[in-house]
Amino acid sequence: MASQAELKRFTANLSDELDSAALYDTLAQAEKQDDKRRVYRELADAERRHADIWAAKLRANGVSVRAHRIGAKTRIMRTLARAFGPDFVLRSVAANEMADRDKYAGQPDAAQMSAEERHHADIVQDVANRGKGLSKGGAIAAAESWHRGVTSGNDLRAAVLGANDGLVSNFCLIMGIAGAGTDSRTVLLAAFAGLMAGAASMALGEWLSVTNARELARTQIAKEKDELDHMPDAERHELALIYQAKGIEAAEAKRVAAQIMRDKDKALDTLTREELGLDPRELGGNPWTAALASFTLFAVGAIIPAIAFLWASGAHGIAQCIVLSGLGLAGIGVFTSLFNGRGAMFSATRQVLIGMIAAGCTFGLGKLLGVSLS
Repeated sequence: MASQAELKRFTANLSDELDSAALYDTLAQAEKQDDKRRVYRELADAERRHADIWAAKLRANGVSVRAHRIGAKTRIMRTLARAFGPDFVLRSVAANEMADRDKYAGQPDAAQMSAEERHHADIVQDVANRGKGLSKGGAIAAAESWHRGVTSGNDLRAAVLGANDGLVSNFCLIMGIAGAGTDSRTVLLAAFAGLMAGAASMALGEWLSVTNARELARTQIAKEKDELDHMPDAERHELALIYQAKGIEAAEAKRVAAQIMRDKDKALDTLTREELGLDPRELGGNPWTAALASFTLFAVGAIIPAIAFLWASGAHGIAQCIVLSGLGLAGIGVFTSLFNGRGAMFSATRQVLIGMIAAGCTFGLGKLLGVSLS
């Protein structure tokens, strides 16, 4: 008979596999491209096969397997996939798969499943990069960037962090002003001024960032084109080295490079992708779209702590502001759990605690300055 620790592990593994199967089923239902839909269905079937193994282990130990209740994180991902399409959540799914690819590595009775999970992670990463114009190196960089920070293709992550910036910054601003004993009309004015100032600043920063990235990309491509025109032999040699680095034999790499170099446009496109890691069609995205998205997301977060003062004042307004901000922070924490690998409850609690501590500090500072200035 299995120990209690082993039974707990079997149950957790079963739940994880059924959650993954449900998510991939939803992605398959929402996907419009046949090849991606087929991949999602195959992944769902594989996860169900894994789930059957853990269910069989539980039954063999006399444990009744109850109907599965899908977890909160998976329900959120499924809802977002249905509302905005699979691509909206795909990079978060890929991140979670990369994080969980070795979850069975320390479980001797799951060696085959461990290898399959690593394969699943590679498949989802490949699907996430498909159509993005990523070179092999770019795909690797994109996969690794989940350990470092935000990637440009992760719309969900950017949306959550943008709203978080607005909520926390305006919450702290409001609490600081309220702590100084300012009347509610002034607090409300400061809150909406902070909303507009912060959203405009974020939008301008995003516009500048994308614009500068596009200009730099154009400059690099122009330089590459000039080198291609004036030093074709050197560029052909570079291409051959790139293909050799991919594992192609030297002679074959030289042949492929020479073939590509016969068409200057094709050669420039290849060098731009393989050497510079850039997609000539996108060049970092549209700066105006990025600016509008940044403005909107910041404003959505910033309005949450401000709205309480539309109908309340004084201590009641402050209390309602704290409650609304706490709920907003908890919601953001749940969403961050979709791509940070932690539990929804842990992420929500951490987000609320950090936000409340920051707001408490600004409230105390406002109280101190309000008393001293009066």
